Amino acid sequence: MDHIVLEIGIALGLIAAAMLIAYRLNLSTVPFLIIAGIMVGPSSPQIGFIDLRFIETESFISFMGRMGVLFLLFYLGLESNVSRLIKAGRSIVTGGSIYISINFITGLTYAYLLGFGPRETLIVAGITTISSSAIVAKILFDYRRTANPETELILGITMFEDVFLAVYLSLISGIVLSGATSIGGVISGGGIALLFIVGLLILGRVVTPLLNRLFKISSSEIFVVVVFACLFLLAGLGETIHVAESIGALLLGLILGETDHSERMEQMVVPFRDFFGSVFFFAFGLTIDPRTLGDAVWMAIGAAVLSLIGVTIASVIVGRRGKLSGVASLNIGFTLLARGEFSIIIVNLALAGGLSQILQPFAALYVLLLATASPLLAKESERVYELSVKVRDLFVKRSDDMDEDGNGDDDEISQENIPQWEEE
Repeated sequence: MDHIVLEIGIALGLIAAAMLIAYRLNLSTVPFLIIAGIMVGPSSPQIGFIDLRFIETESFISFMGRMGVLFLLFYLGLESNVSRLIKAGRSIVTGGSIYISINFITGLTYAYLLGFGPRETLIVAGITTISSSAIVAKILFDYRRTANPETELILGITMFEDVFLAVYLSLISGIVLSGATSIGGVISGGGIALLFIVGLLILGRVVTPLLNRLFKISSSEIFVVVVFACLFLLAGLGETIHVAESIGALLLGLILGETDHSERMEQMVVPFRDFFGSVFFFAFGLTIDPRTLGDAVWMAIGAAVLSLIGVTIASVIVGRRGKLSGVASLNIGFTLLARGEFSIIIVNLALAGGLSQILQPFAALYVLLLATASPLLAKESERVYELSVKVRDLFVKRSDDMDEDGNGDDDEISQENIPQWEEE
């Protein structure tokens, strides 16, 4: 006798309990949902007819989680504006290049110092580079930052990461699975992904009048079905050409966000976004067996610390180039610090290629650490900025005192010599 409905009910009960605890503590629900999934899943015992391993429903819960990613990114696109992103195209390419370069080089260096071989080193660098689109979207929603000036850069860097991911996966698949690689295949894969993203963004500006007529549907029932059909078709089409399905959903949201029906779509998708989005993070937690984490604890902590340093440096550089305030710059780094679904995809590729088994628990623990730290740091970005200003001012004061006593360097250190951020 199966108990599928009961298992789904238990899963939803655990999700509800995790969200209520997070709400009472006034914190993001993301880490609580992931931890709730870890507490059950593969390591849980079977109590009578209640199986908390969710064996019968694992594939269904996983699919609902994938739907959650689509709704999260689709809604985020609706809240944004394709014209703004195209206008900011140059800063997005520059910001994305800076962000990817710093984090990828940091990951390569860290893995090399740990003694990994060339293939494992490339895998670790990929795991530590790509942000979680789903968690990034959730942070922007939770803290009501979708209209902030830094959000278009965050979205742009997310899409830039997807182009990089297409190139990276094309390259690493050949190295890991076949031991060889094709330069032509790498260029082709990245080019197709780039053309898909840029082409849709440009197309969105051209076909807006047509979309206004297409979605002029009085029946709410038909309206919902048409929107969802477009969402899953475009996301699936993107996946077939190696563009993440989540980016396809984001692009559709950006396009439809310029129509006269965007507000109606936002109101319609909110319940689906909240429900399936929460299932995604719980489903991710279900994939983590806590018994496998012990050997990778220090390795994951070291990578998490280096990632925090890397994204902070990158966000300061990108923010200053974009003439953003100090708090806005930190918002970019702390939001993009989250790691999730893409890191898991990359480590699964490593397992398929028979690489070191330590990579799976490392990736799981690393993702959990940053999925927890990113929302917390993003929430407190203003306080972190204020603390950094106090530390800077203390350094300047001590340097000035040393100069007055004749104990400092010949070159005077003054407030004007210290890079300034614009106060919010």
